[in-house]
Amino acid sequence: LSPWFRIIFVRQVAATWRDDAQTENIMDVDDAALDLIRRFEGLRLDAYRCPAGVWTIGYGHTEAAGPPPVRAGQRITRHEAERLLRADAARVAQAIRPMIARDISRAQFAALVSFAFNVGPEAFRRSSVLKAVNAGDFERVPQRLALWVKADGRTLPGLIRRRAAEAAVFAGEAGGEAGRAEPARGKT
Repeated sequence: LSPWFRIIFVRQVAATWRDDAQTENIMDVDDAALDLIRRFEGLRLDAYRCPAGVWTIGYGHTEAAGPPPVRAGQRITRHEAERLLRADAARVAQAIRPMIARDISRAQFAALVSFAFNVGPEAFRRSSVLKAVNAGDFERVPQRLALWVKADGRTLPGLIRRRAAEAAVFAGEAGGEAGRAEPARGKT
């Protein structure tokens, strides 16, 4: 691509971000979401196959999340793992933001980012979790999260713990220190 195209593209993206910031309270990936993801994904600097059989590295980075692809024998640094985590979480947040039709708190968005990071944005789109959020039935969201505890048909204790933590953050309880912050706006 020509350098001029890159400059124009970057300026257009920056203008879009500025416009978004002026028209709505943007839901960013905050520390609560990153902390949940770090806590349950764990840090692995050498590539490994997750319980679902997918090559993974860092804090749950997979090829499906975006570049770089993950291969057997691959090794990264802690700094690279953190950079991948932030990039992957930002992509997830960007993917799910337009799906959310209700005003939600930053804590609620953090929980939803962690959930979508784990199951993927497409599964999130089809989930009863999102349906409950968009119906404004926030009391049922923790119950809906608790249904998502299987990988390859097996109930995994780690997913039970993760969903309980995401539910606590969503509800603004202790254990999810994000609490009930200022509302974050979804699609209006």
